[in-house]
Amino acid sequence: MCGITGIFAFNEIGRFNMIRLTEANNQLEHRGPDAGRLFSDYYVGLGHRRLSIIDLSTDAQQPMSDESKRYTIVFNGEIFNYKSIKEQLVKQGIVFKSQSDTEVLLQLYILKKEACLEDLVGFFAFAIYDAQEQSLFLARDRFGIKPLLYYMDDDKFVFSSEMKSITQYHLPLTLNKTAILTYFQLHYIPAPLSIYTQIKKLPPAHYLYVRKRDLQLKKYYQLPQQMASPPSYEQAQTTLRKLIQESVELRLISDVPLGAFLSGGIDSSVIVGVASQMQKGLHTFSIGYKDEPLFDETRYAELVAKKFGTQHHVFSLSNEDIFKAASEMLKFQGEPFADSSAIPFYLLSQKARQYVTVALSGDGGDETWAGYNKYAGEWLIRQNGTKVKLAKAMLGLLQKMPKSRNSFVSNKIRQMHRLGEAALLTAKDRYWYLSSFAKKEDVLTLFNHDFFEQADQEQFSQLKSELVKHIDGEGINDVLRSDVELVLTNDMLHKADQMSMASGLEVRVPLLDHRVVNFAFQLPTSYKISGLMKKKILQDAYKDLLPSELYNRPKQGFDVPLMKGYKTLLKDWITNDLLSDELLKEQNIWDLKVMQTWRKQILSSNDYDQNRAWAIIAFQYWWKYQKVKTLTPEEHAKLQD
Repeated sequence: MCGITGIFAFNEIGRFNMIRLTEANNQLEHRGPDAGRLFSDYYVGLGHRRLSIIDLSTDAQQPMSDESKRYTIVFNGEIFNYKSIKEQLVKQGIVFKSQSDTEVLLQLYILKKEACLEDLVGFFAFAIYDAQEQSLFLARDRFGIKPLLYYMDDDKFVFSSEMKSITQYHLPLTLNKTAILTYFQLHYIPAPLSIYTQIKKLPPAHYLYVRKRDLQLKKYYQLPQQMASPPSYEQAQTTLRKLIQESVELRLISDVPLGAFLSGGIDSSVIVGVASQMQKGLHTFSIGYKDEPLFDETRYAELVAKKFGTQHHVFSLSNEDIFKAASEMLKFQGEPFADSSAIPFYLLSQKARQYVTVALSGDGGDETWAGYNKYAGEWLIRQNGTKVKLAKAMLGLLQKMPKSRNSFVSNKIRQMHRLGEAALLTAKDRYWYLSSFAKKEDVLTLFNHDFFEQADQEQFSQLKSELVKHIDGEGINDVLRSDVELVLTNDMLHKADQMSMASGLEVRVPLLDHRVVNFAFQLPTSYKISGLMKKKILQDAYKDLLPSELYNRPKQGFDVPLMKGYKTLLKDWITNDLLSDELLKEQNIWDLKVMQTWRKQILSSNDYDQNRAWAIIAFQYWWKYQKVKTLTPEEHAKLQD
């Protein structure tokens, strides 16, 4: 696990930007605190920050070149099946100098070029420079567990693991207004977009080939379709357990201390249960909330830890701990990102890093096995049962009632209201509605009339159509497929990567082994969700392993009680800094009266969506403290001189 960056200059003007490589690499130090090295070959510069996990010796350091010096790699991630690949390569006469997976990946690429990607089990973002061809090959793993951003103009191609690193190259940038419009609906910016028009995210399951200003982008993997003749439900459970067993076993490979996150939900409990059978005394880590029992799941986590005899650590957070971390974690986000569950994930990673360097996580289980409440809602709507009809009939009343995640009753009202509204929409529009925190029309009211142009809205409509293309209104698999490509990659995995790497912690996700995911999508919907029972086959497959108390309990989620913080510890930060009249006027993008109303609500009311408020706050923090000064072509030319 590491951070990578690099520049490929096409001419002497582009080569001038090589002086930025050192600072770009330094910006990734939190991702790789153990070592930092650079490689230069006149028109090409590569940078690497190392977090040592496998082969701790200097033989495994990067950038790494093959013996001929033709190929040089920078690599972020882990190839878990590297030992079996290495055995095959040794049989072909290839000699290795290290015990690292990096060298195996490099030699496999030399042998098979882009076809090597089909052999890899793991997560990765890497770049390989071919000095003979004067080309650069970049690739990202199948589900986007590891990030990779890039920029290209007439003079150069640059890439990096993080936005704050890539902007060190002093690029001419403009705001991507389509991305901003999307952000205020989804609370994240989906690939290939970024907050800047000129910087792109390499989409998951894609590789990029760059040579002489020619850029070729290609997809190398896609989720499979449902089997025509699936195995029986009982056979499928047996296969699932075998696949997860193999996945966890591979992800226990480490030359540094390893543990696991344990929330008390089904996913993390399955991972801990399987891992503890192979590694005794496994360290496990949970977050608890001292002041907010509604959000606390530690009781369930402790049941699992006791059953499997893990060395369990509970980090019980006060509201003050959470509110302080809220502002601290934002500095690690290179573009606006407003999933508030990033706050406890950041704190959990910080605490866990005191004991281990690697942590297993249950991420991916909800999107592949139908674990979210919205899947149950979608199932109900497609059945058009009594609950759905009641929700539609009560819409007028529900609209007037308080809706908040901060209490059991108001959260149920919120869920019922969303169910009723969603039931009135087409399948594609319903998917977007249930994936969003705000409607496009509501977002537009935040901004002055001059900010969003018609072209921005047209581009947004095209993007939305692309993001809902899989929705067909049939089995729930279409929703799961869309969520893997949209929500999982751009929200859940982005959060896990950014917040864990902020502490130099590697997070591994056994449920996202592509063989496990492939199997999930080859099975019929009925194996995953039936009525209100979500993750049906996963729960049934491990019923004999997990504590019975984990079953038939409500889905909690990783939410945080921000509303109280807005009125107390965070009040001055909001009033006099991020939402001050001075900043709002200086930005010249907002409808001032609307934003002043939002500020008043945040500071004095409980009848609003705390997550929408957090989206505004996160955006304002990025604008004031992270946003790079946008340059006109003339200003950029002067800077280059």
